[in-house]
Amino acid sequence: MFKWAKWLNGKDTEKEIVSPNGRNKCTVALKSKQIFYKVDRDNKPIVGLSRLGFDICGEKMLGNNLRVIRIVTKNIDETVEMLWGEDRLIKNKCQEVAFYCAEDQEPKRIFTLRFRVYDNAVAFRYEIPPQPKFQQITIADELTEFNIDLNTTVWKIPAYQPDRYEYNYEKATVYDLNHSVHTPLTMKTPNGCYLSLHEAALYNYGAATIKLSAENKLKTDITPLSDGTKAHVSLPFETPWRLIMIADSAIELTTNRVMYCLNDPPRGDFSWVRTLKFIGIWWAMYVGEWTWAPGERHGATTQHAKEYIDAAVRLGIPGVLIEGWNDGWEGDWLENGINNSFTKSTPDFDLAEVARYARARSVEIVGHHETVGFVDNYEKQLEEAYNFYAANGVHFIKTGYAGSQILIHGRREYHHSQAGVNHYQKTVELAAKKHICLDIHEPIKGTGIERTWPNLLTREGARGQEYEGGAISPSHACYLPYTRLLSGGMDYTNGIFDLANSVKRMSTTLTRQIAYFITIYSGMAMAADRPYIYEERFKDMLKFLRDVPTNFERTVPLAGEVGEYYVVARKARNGDWYVGGVTDETGRKVNIGLNFLDEGIYRAEIYADSNDAHYRDNQFGHTITAKNVSKNESIELYMAPGGGFAIRLSRSK
Repeated sequence: MFKWAKWLNGKDTEKEIVSPNGRNKCTVALKSKQIFYKVDRDNKPIVGLSRLGFDICGEKMLGNNLRVIRIVTKNIDETVEMLWGEDRLIKNKCQEVAFYCAEDQEPKRIFTLRFRVYDNAVAFRYEIPPQPKFQQITIADELTEFNIDLNTTVWKIPAYQPDRYEYNYEKATVYDLNHSVHTPLTMKTPNGCYLSLHEAALYNYGAATIKLSAENKLKTDITPLSDGTKAHVSLPFETPWRLIMIADSAIELTTNRVMYCLNDPPRGDFSWVRTLKFIGIWWAMYVGEWTWAPGERHGATTQHAKEYIDAAVRLGIPGVLIEGWNDGWEGDWLENGINNSFTKSTPDFDLAEVARYARARSVEIVGHHETVGFVDNYEKQLEEAYNFYAANGVHFIKTGYAGSQILIHGRREYHHSQAGVNHYQKTVELAAKKHICLDIHEPIKGTGIERTWPNLLTREGARGQEYEGGAISPSHACYLPYTRLLSGGMDYTNGIFDLANSVKRMSTTLTRQIAYFITIYSGMAMAADRPYIYEERFKDMLKFLRDVPTNFERTVPLAGEVGEYYVVARKARNGDWYVGGVTDETGRKVNIGLNFLDEGIYRAEIYADSNDAHYRDNQFGHTITAKNVSKNESIELYMAPGGGFAIRLSRSK
């Protein structure tokens, strides 16, 4: 009682919040009437004393002259069940403490700081209720700090750049961060602890980037609006959760699912949602065979669409993406996007007929809306466009927002500003009403809202395989599991088998392309190459391409290091296991222990690089073998430079 009395009297004191296993400790401190926090793991500091608060336009800073008027503690111990994803069941176990704070001077505003401490994370958010003379606020800056050792290694991509999140990851130290960087921001402290700074449940607010302050502390840098402010909000308001993921190793970090625990359960009945694998009229345009715009080589014609639907049936792949079907791709489409129609087809494409043809063959159509960032134009047509698809039985849409910024409310804004966040959320919620699932390109980063809105099946949000041909190296896909993929699934456009194409030469081996279906999870997974490439050249890969699922029961990380290699096992919801691995420019052997299997005999189908395979000199060198194995055995495999492997393990009958 004495300790709490000191809080209530506003004196300097502190409160420890301990994780269920006792290893993580978050200390919240009241010092000189300001609130701070720090984080230790195994009694070693990982986040030093860090300040909290806001600068509010036209108001005094919120975070000074504070006292704590109430503290509420509770233990959370539940299991979150995901409709789809990498793990069906996620343990949500932590200690939560809410600090109800009040200013002891005018205007005597109040707010709550809510902390949750997990075995593998610390999370907190601000909650501001409505109060007299304080109903709406404009946030000038969020002052949240992460006081991390300046010698900590980070793997980063820059923020506020023309290509949004689509940059190559670079290794640096905290001290070297001379510009804002995106989250998840993954790092390794000098004492060997792995962290990733991120956020969860991002709504009605600018996305957080991270920068090094003048005081040499990492702090949130909320993506600004065009007027320079961070957000305009009505009270009550809750910020996104500030999330610090914590692990002993890089590979352990890859299965941190706390982000989903910090989001609400589904809002409504989403039993209609299904994951999807699909081919598409897309890569043929990238390599120059067809065009998005109408003309002699137009890709999205009724005839081509029907050919792809027939190919999907032969390949055993249930979906077909059709890009370039709508009016607006003529000329410089990046500049002319304001004229795009999302209901009017080109003269050589009949959506109703294509949809009828697909339904008759039990193939799902993936529609396409490329806004080119002209959001005002898109929102004018949004309801009609979604109704148009729904009326034609189109249950999946790939959206796109190419361009350095979006045009919304007549202003140029960052994609991940509050204005952008609200627009993307509007599309997700409208799609849910129409029973439509989304694959968003040039998206808002994932913050776990897929738990609440399961119809958001995947996003892009990093460099994908359209950057092959020189702009990405084999190491890129070895960074993603430890960085971008911590924020959820990614449409990487896997399965490009035409590796040596002169227009888009790939920096991978053949087996690496099927490994991506395991190492890079996506609720909508594209087998991106042209159908004839699969059918005429690589028939021995078709079984795996058809069988690999898009929904898993459980994920087990096996081995890896950031930017070097990654090996993971995933259990499908039918009980089969899939193991995949990728490596950087260095060839390496891996020994895969199979103790994650259940009892019994499994048939292992192994797709591996040949001993002489190489992403430059022998991209197609591969072997396919099969043998019986059990959980007491292991499999040793070679991954060639720029290579990988894939294994399917099914119970022997």
